Amino acid sequence: MIAFRHFALRRGSRLLLSDIDLVIQSGWRLGVIGRNGCGKSSLFAALQGKVEADAGDLDLPAKLRMASVAQETPALPDPAIEYVMGGDEELAAALRDEMDAQARGDTEAMARAHHRIEELHGYDARARAGRLLHGLGFAADTHDTPVKEFSGGWRVRLNLARALMAPSDLLLLDEPTNHLDLDAVLWLEEWLRRYQGTLLVISHDREFLDGVISHTLHLSDGKAKLYTGNYSAFERQRAEQLRQQQIAHEREQAERAHLQSFVDRFKAKASKAKQAQSRVKRLEKLAGTEAVRADRPFRFQFAVPDRLPDSMLQLEEVDAGYSAASPTDEFREVAPSLEASVQEGEGVTTILHQVRFRLEAGERIGLLGPNGAGKSTLVKTLVGELAPLAGERKAHKDLKIGYFAQHTVESLREGASPFDHLQDKAPGVGAQAIRDFLGTWNFAGDRAFESVDGFSGGERARLALALIAWDKPNLLLLDEPTNHLDLDMREALADALAEFDGALVLVSHDRHLLGLVCDSFWRVADGVAEPFDGDLDDYARWLRNRSSAAKKNKNKEEADAKPVVREESPEERRRRAAAQRENEKTARQRVKKIETRVASIEGELAALDAKLADPETYNGPTAEMMRLGQRQTELRKEKETLEGEWLELYEQLEA
Repeated sequence: MIAFRHFALRRGSRLLLSDIDLVIQSGWRLGVIGRNGCGKSSLFAALQGKVEADAGDLDLPAKLRMASVAQETPALPDPAIEYVMGGDEELAAALRDEMDAQARGDTEAMARAHHRIEELHGYDARARAGRLLHGLGFAADTHDTPVKEFSGGWRVRLNLARALMAPSDLLLLDEPTNHLDLDAVLWLEEWLRRYQGTLLVISHDREFLDGVISHTLHLSDGKAKLYTGNYSAFERQRAEQLRQQQIAHEREQAERAHLQSFVDRFKAKASKAKQAQSRVKRLEKLAGTEAVRADRPFRFQFAVPDRLPDSMLQLEEVDAGYSAASPTDEFREVAPSLEASVQEGEGVTTILHQVRFRLEAGERIGLLGPNGAGKSTLVKTLVGELAPLAGERKAHKDLKIGYFAQHTVESLREGASPFDHLQDKAPGVGAQAIRDFLGTWNFAGDRAFESVDGFSGGERARLALALIAWDKPNLLLLDEPTNHLDLDMREALADALAEFDGALVLVSHDRHLLGLVCDSFWRVADGVAEPFDGDLDDYARWLRNRSSAAKKNKNKEEADAKPVVREESPEERRRRAAAQRENEKTARQRVKKIETRVASIEGELAALDAKLADPETYNGPTAEMMRLGQRQTELRKEKETLEGEWLELYEQLEA
């Protein structure tokens, strides 16, 4: 259990958190949400002991094992898989002890080290690290690549894998889906659902939060309020609380007006003086419920294009990839994750073959595909940044592309202001017109003249989108535009893209954005780009089936490689069949018990959900609310465990 008691935290002169009383139960998966700058990352820093409370106490369990993602990755010569294994520091120490003992020839010390490694499940550590790397998009032939050879985005993934490798009771993840694509996000979501410790995660991806968290902590105006349930449940509960607050405020204001009217009319009248005085006291005791302050949502738009040709862009039998003339840094960015479909010739790396892609006015296409399959390569080929290795790219003469790449935010000129950036694009435009335009993108007043050096990642991304919008493009090609954007900005981007009159091609790990703005999807996999007949749920199923098929093929290859064994005797076959029947009978009995217990759990959970969704619950004792939340967590964990066991038994019976 983690407890904050009258906890307060400052950053400079600014009070981030004030008088926080909060208990986080063991095993909770807690989503920490709130606007940028509200104190989310500072709260994590306090848990890690990097900053001290300005008031109050933070109580952590003794011997708490904590894991988090490092912000920096040194340019090490170590292989990626060994760097990830180093996340388990205790195991790494035991392995060093083993090596030292071997070097000294100390058999006693070697035996102790072997025993310790076995206790720590160290002999399968390399396999576990390999699974983490695979899930986060690293191809098998890159596991032994030195860390220093990976680009910045891939090093972030290495740090995430290293944090997941560490045995922990408390896992802190700050924006873990940044630098991941959709496949890796789906894998991470599954991994975190199985995590047995306490999880605190900061994320602006609402679909990811909905799939992972069991509780939500909302930071706003220096306060922290705990909600039971995922992000969608938080939105429903908060909306109801705000509605009740506004009703209470209006009722109180009506009572206040009535009392004040009586006092004003009769305070000078002797016969009514006593009654007037009692109403003055009543006025003083009124709670002073605040009116609900409606947050002004940030909105922006992409201007109507000057021209909108019907047939905008076409790829005819195009082979897409990199030649010797391609920028070397671009190749390094994609190289660590290239799949087996890549074909290399002399100075040529072909990633996609025979692509036939036609883009019409008004089309909205989302690109889906496994890590490193070539989504960014396809986008760069559509932009014209990469020339086709074969085939032809045809663009309409009136085509005007707005391109947001994964490196766009980093390419902003250091030391320059938003005004400087826009003036570079439009040297003949008046200063007032530039300032008016920047104001619509929330760079109003002096903000237009501040250096981007002090901007957050979200502010830089917003400026990059503003610079794209200035050109009035009729085709938007957006490659992971939501990295660093908070929830409000993501909603604003979704609204702007939905209203955009031109065509759109989008690569994103944000399923909420993809679902809102894309009308159709293309799948990029195994060297092929083709229309995908389905939605995002269908794509997730395709991914699971693809992974399962690959596993079956591997098992088949291993089985084919095994030596032929002698044929069983009739007596051996009878004994094996009897044992199989007994195992099947036991499995069926267990399946029936699991189904009965799961049905009981679902009934209890439904009752708990109804109680926790009732606003009156939160007016009662805190201890009772915490008990309900803890019971809900226990039941969900038990249900997950039972469902996993049921699936294994069912597959065993089917086999």
